Amino acid sequence: MVMILGVFVAILNETLLTVALPKIMADIGIEPSTAQWLTTGYLLVIGVLIPVTAFLMQRFTTRSLFLTAMGLFTAGTCIAAISPGFALLFAGRVLQAAGTGLLFPLLTNVVFSIVPMEKRGSAMGTIGIVITFAPAIGPTLSGIIVEHFSWRVLFYGVVPIAIFVILFAMMRLKNVTETTKPRIDVLSLLLSTVGFGGIVYGFSSAGEGHGGWTGAQVIAPVALGAVSLGLFIWRQLTLKEPLLNLKVFTYHVFRMSTLIMMVVMMAMFSAMLLLPMFLQNSLGYTSFEAGLVMLPGGIIMGIMSPITGRLFDKFGAKWLAVVGLTLIGNTLWQFAYLNLSTSYSTIMIFNTLLMLGISMLMMPVMTNALNELPPALYTHGTAIISTLQQVAGAIGTALLVTMMTNSSRRFLESAEATTDQSMLKILAQMAGMKSAFLLAFGLVTMAWLTAFFLKRAVPPQGMEGKRASAH
Repeated sequence: MVMILGVFVAILNETLLTVALPKIMADIGIEPSTAQWLTTGYLLVIGVLIPVTAFLMQRFTTRSLFLTAMGLFTAGTCIAAISPGFALLFAGRVLQAAGTGLLFPLLTNVVFSIVPMEKRGSAMGTIGIVITFAPAIGPTLSGIIVEHFSWRVLFYGVVPIAIFVILFAMMRLKNVTETTKPRIDVLSLLLSTVGFGGIVYGFSSAGEGHGGWTGAQVIAPVALGAVSLGLFIWRQLTLKEPLLNLKVFTYHVFRMSTLIMMVVMMAMFSAMLLLPMFLQNSLGYTSFEAGLVMLPGGIIMGIMSPITGRLFDKFGAKWLAVVGLTLIGNTLWQFAYLNLSTSYSTIMIFNTLLMLGISMLMMPVMTNALNELPPALYTHGTAIISTLQQVAGAIGTALLVTMMTNSSRRFLESAEATTDQSMLKILAQMAGMKSAFLLAFGLVTMAWLTAFFLKRAVPPQGMEGKRASAH
């Protein structure tokens, strides 16, 4: 309960600023390209830090790691709340991200350390209530708050809860995982940081329009990131104690499941990023109304997560993933053809179906992936899945923003001159959104085909018994 509450508050912050960005931009005087870094940068920091969590979870106790993570998150929240400008606000978000990056892998590792395999679906389903519900209600909560109060309340309101979690953990949280004394390879850490950071920075720069995809600000960091990641992978395969044990990718189910989850993260963030923009900029809805669209979907995710967890324990992940991806793909196709006459309730229904699809496969597919691994690789498997999810979210966001920006620009260039410039801008944005959602649909279609090859994970023989006796 302590850890789930901490993770809920931290993950909520991933989407809390989505609807609030226009107000923040107006208040502290920044451009959309700069404001994007408050969300993309948050995901980037998490993606860069999570690879280290495999080492940290082996080196430090559950209790000390959790308290450190919540301390970083709380400090970042306080700094963001009082920040007078972008620099300090961004610094606060970085500290928040550092705490969040530790929390989810830690919680997942605890579950796989103490819960027997036949009950993990239900346990992960319970966790999924907060893991999926938190980012889904973020835009709704944000819309309500910024409609009636300052955007700073988004941070002030979280501080008391975070402090309560820290006090609760100090009194009740116990150490449940075993610690060892692994050595950290500094070169691996450096290569990982430059690799993931460079690639995401390059994609984000393209999304901000810095010279398009051929500009030096895009090509240089992507190239540097790709080379660094290549060297990182090579080094992990040659080290006796790698920072991330890439042998997890020799497991077929883990490999397929990770690919599916990366695509789902891209689809999820595409809706969370693009829908509020369409509702506010094209249809003229308020921040509150834009956020409210997300609420039924969030509620459905919260209700369905434990149900899909129990279904996974009985039937496995394959057909849950196929049905879930069918729903996601169909919804993204519908989103691509939204227009000015599309009703508010229709958009709400489509978003609810999208969230239903995500809830059907997110936790079952992740549980299935980790179930195939021997206990010694749980920390590495958890860290790798979490890293790739966050990086996929950041890259997906940048990719979709780029697609939308470029399509909108092409529409404006080809449009006939008109006196109604405001309508022309709205139509251009709709054309851009159509391209972005169709791209997301194409990615989900590939994941849907992959899902048919999913099998029910069977752990290495004898490993489950060893895990049980160890705890």
